[in-house]
This record gives sequence, structure tokens and C-alpha cells, in this order.
Amino acid sequence: MRLLYLAALVISILLPLHMHAQEVAKAAYETDPKFIAAMTDAQQLKRKSEFGYAIDAYKKAAKISGGQCKRCLDELYALQFRTGQFKDSVGTANQILALAQTPRDKSKAEGEIGTSMLRQAGDKPKPAQLEAVHTTLQAALTDFPRNLSALWSDACVLTRLGKNDEASKEFAACAQIAGPTDTMHLRAQHFAENPSLSMNKMAPAFEVTALDGTRFNLDDMNGRVVLIDFWATWCGPCNEELPHLKKIAKEFEGQPLVMISVSWDSDEAKWKNFIAKHEMTWVQYRDKGNQLSEMFGINSIPHYFTIDSDGVLTAEMVGSGSDVESKLKKLLKRARESKPATVAQGTK
Repeated sequence: MRLLYLAALVISILLPLHMHAQEVAKAAYETDPKFIAAMTDAQQLKRKSEFGYAIDAYKKAAKISGGQCKRCLDELYALQFRTGQFKDSVGTANQILALAQTPRDKSKAEGEIGTSMLRQAGDKPKPAQLEAVHTTLQAALTDFPRNLSALWSDACVLTRLGKNDEASKEFAACAQIAGPTDTMHLRAQHFAENPSLSMNKMAPAFEVTALDGTRFNLDDMNGRVVLIDFWATWCGPCNEELPHLKKIAKEFEGQPLVMISVSWDSDEAKWKNFIAKHEMTWVQYRDKGNQLSEMFGINSIPHYFTIDSDGVLTAEMVGSGSDVESKLKKLLKRARESKPATVAQGTK
């Protein structure tokens, strides 16, 4: 008993000293002027959407930290993934994994590795590549079974491997984990019913509250076609397109179509007055923090997306003069033929 007491006493003395040493080592790079400058540059460049330079700055900060700055690596991974540098994001995620302290942190990093591997494999991955991704994602789910991102990616992989029954179960599990208020809940339910939908290029799942207070959820359109228009009151080409949009709204009235205009305006009053003045009667949303625009990868306006009745992203058009109507006619014809009894205009 005396030996146990002495051992506990030694640990109680040495452990705080060890933790203090770790804090000192961490503080060493965090207070380094070069590290602070690199992080400041990285954050400013990211805000300006100068992602290439931001990546370089985060790499510099990570190097100064000796690879110990998890925040640097997390930011670096996110930008590499966002800009399609999937080989690099795999490497960065491996660095994050090396720093993981808990099973949950380890699972997150393993999930990021697997998801990046899947994207790196391209549109036509080989079975061996898919199996390697599946193995990595299963490791993530072993460490933390409720890792929604890893579970979702693994379900997509299983679909591509032709294992639809297993994929359906994992998508159903995603729906249960996400919960009814999560934007991914409905999409997970749809994919559980038909896993093959996950092989299409889908529009990002989102839910917003429109100007008139109605809730708009892309995955709750019940077989309707969706036209999304990114614009702003101060955008000249957008104003030139306005008569065209009003014509579309009138021409396709009563059809299984939902239009949503997403504004970049910072002045809410000006935006509301413009909408009222020009009688823009369809769904209106102001993207205050540009979060929705970032999800769609928007960097110029006017910018259009057409989404079919299954939620598949069918076309992306930039600038004025885009032939939106002909694309909508084809999509609406297919929507009417596939679900004639359930489609209707408007939102829930």
C-alpha cells in the first residue's frame, strides 16, 4: 500500500510538470511573431477568397509550429479539399491523425482521409480504390460509430461497389444520426430508399427561411424542379436578367417548378424595396454571410443552377443571356411524366 501511495504521489507531482512543459512548448510557437504573421496572412487571404495564397500561408504557419498546430492543419485541409487538391488533403489529414488524442478526433481524421481518397479517385474509381476507401472509413466508424461524414461517404462507396443493401442501411443510419432538423436528414432518407441517387452530382443540401417566412429545403421539393438564381440589386447584368426571370415565373406558373433568388445584398432594406418594386413574387432569400454561395462555389453573378425532380444538379449557367428556359422545359416534362400525381407548385 505504501508503494502505491508513493507511486501516486510521484505521478501527482510529475504529471502537472509534464503538462506545463507541453503548454510551454505550445506557447513557444503561438507567441512566435513569424507564426502570428503567417496565421494573420492566412486568415485575411481566406476572407478575400485568395485560397491558393491562403494555403501557402497556412503551410508556413504549420511548418513554424513543427507540425503541432492542429488549427493550421484543419484550415489547410479544408482549403485543400475545397479547391480540389485531394492528394494534398489526404496528406494533411494524415498529419491531423498523428495529433489525434481521442477516438473521436482519430475518427474525424480517418474520415477526412477516406473522403479525400474517394474524391481523389475521380468520377470513375476502380474497385480497388473503393475498397481502400471503405477500409479507411470503416476504421473511422470503429473509432466513433456516429461519425456522420464518414458514414455518409462509406454509404456512397458501398453504392459504387454495387452493395446497395448495405448502402441503404448506412444511409438510413445517417438519417437517424442527423435528426429531423438537420439539412441532410431528408436526403439521407431519399438515398436510403434509392442508393443509386448518390452516384449523381447532387446540389448541396440546404434549408433557408425565405423573405416571406416560408421554409425552403432543397430535399423537400416533392418531385419539383428547382431553379436557383444568385444575384444582387447592385449587379447590372442581374438587372438585365430580371425581365427574363419574371417571364419564366409567368410562363411556368402552375408547373412543378420552384424558383429561388439568392441575393448578395448587404443592405436588407434596399433588397426588400427592390423586390417589392419589381414584383419578384417567387422565393427570395438574402445570403447574408455568403454561406449558401460558398456551398455552391459561387464567385460571380448572375449565376444559375437547375436541379431536377430527384435533386440532381443538371446545369450551371453563368452570366446574362443563359438559355434557362429550354433546360427547364425538358426537366419539367420529365417531372410531369415521372410523378404526375404528386408534383405541385410552391413550398411547404
